[in-house]
Amino acid sequence: MSPPQSRLLQILNEHSLAARVLKAPERDMGLKDSEPFPFLAIIGQQEMKLALLLAVINPRVGGVLLIGSRGTAKTTAVRSLVDLLPTVRTSLCPNHMGCTEQMIEAGGLTAVCKECATKYGYNESLSQLARMKLTELPLNAQLDDVVGGINERTALEKNKVRLERGILAQADNNLLYIDEVNLLDGAVMDAILDAAAQGFYTVRRGPQNLTYRSRFALIGSMNPEEGRLRPQIMDRFGLRVIVRGLADPEQRFEAYELALWHQRDSEALSAAYAEATLALAEDIQKAADILPSVTLSPPAKQLGLSLVQQAKIDSNRAEITLFEAARAHAAADGRTETTAEDIRAVALLSLRLRQSPELLRFFQEQEVEDAQLQALVGGE
Repeated sequence: MSPPQSRLLQILNEHSLAARVLKAPERDMGLKDSEPFPFLAIIGQQEMKLALLLAVINPRVGGVLLIGSRGTAKTTAVRSLVDLLPTVRTSLCPNHMGCTEQMIEAGGLTAVCKECATKYGYNESLSQLARMKLTELPLNAQLDDVVGGINERTALEKNKVRLERGILAQADNNLLYIDEVNLLDGAVMDAILDAAAQGFYTVRRGPQNLTYRSRFALIGSMNPEEGRLRPQIMDRFGLRVIVRGLADPEQRFEAYELALWHQRDSEALSAAYAEATLALAEDIQKAADILPSVTLSPPAKQLGLSLVQQAKIDSNRAEITLFEAARAHAAADGRTETTAEDIRAVALLSLRLRQSPELLRFFQEQEVEDAQLQALVGGE
């Protein structure tokens, strides 16, 4: 028997608000759209919405990759997360080194920069609570935009080399979204993957040598018609969602009318969903708060390991994603222990596209060769 759903998961399955919005009178104020499309106004696409919320609750799932054709609300869903993001502790370090009180508690004063060590000595705060942000990476971003480059104005006016932090440093403790990730420049993608794997990166420009913290949840979207991702890039995304168009004609028409309503009056649409959006945001914050205390039950552990083994997946990121997603799913239900049902709820998202037929054939061929060589060695 599955555990009772939390308000977070119940809200995802409710569509009653849509009918109320569609009956509202039209009002054209002649103003530019200023409100994002409400997350809960997205019709259907439950798997996509669940994956995004799990990544927000627990960035350790390794991010989300949305794969689908154009016009299936991938980008809309990601941008609509801005009203749901929880608060996190962010550094106030003037050097953008990510210094916090927790770093000093764990490693002493040498674990932070000199300025922050001095501030700590004067009992000044090194961090603050702030809402997570959504940082979007432009498709035409250059490497210096991403990792940071020399401030040309300072260099020309003051004859000094000063580094400006890049998008990766700005994305620390936030969400980093890459639309059309399969079309991104290779060097830029490699820099992002390296930062995502280590949680920091180093920029060297002449005499300047700075290391920035860059711990972010990576979200990517792509249309497979425009090209595939390299295997090493695909492996960096924890949850993978196949986003298909809505099959139900009534749902498609409802999505159409809501899209028109958003174009006419985005503020009224947001207002209609404001109460439910606030409730969902509160549940996400509660889930993020209890996440550190969520543990894996023996049945959840056994089932998870069994699924990975039966699927013949080599990458250990499969277990990381599967178990961290299950922990987030349990936290969303307000529980501090995962169950086998949590594993089943996130298994498809976590294990999809992790099998490699080419790699499996390679290992099988190698086993034949190894057996032949072992027979020769044994024969000697």
